[in-house]
Amino acid sequence: MRLLLDTQAFLWFVLNDPRLSGTARSLMEEPANDLLFSPASYWEIAIKISIGKYQLPEEYAGFMDRQIEENDLEILPITVAHASIVASLPFHHRDPFDRMLIAQAIIEDLPIVGVDAVFDSYSVTRLW
Repeated sequence: MRLLLDTQAFLWFVLNDPRLSGTARSLMEEPANDLLFSPASYWEIAIKISIGKYQLPEEYAGFMDRQIEENDLEILPITVAHASIVASLPFHHRDPFDRMLIAQAIIEDLPIVGVDAVFDSYSVTRLW
């Protein structure tokens, strides 16, 4: 199964945070599943670090590159089609990063692994 990772799910997974649900952990650890990671997520992490809302246990670039490689994450590029969906999404959710993830999930017909129940207001499948 192909799965799009929400930013928080990614961070909780790679940092071994107990807030990651057992279901999400199992899905992300399953070797048969393909884990997709959006540039919106690594951009969101960089912005939150730059404004002091988040810290990583090591330098950003090295951490992200290592986690992407070690967890065999596939980068899902952001396309014009994805952005066009963002332009027409209802505003159940105002977070621009999550709105892009929702758009990518819709266009690519992917479930999102994520804790945010607001995703359920859109035509996506959220796994948690």
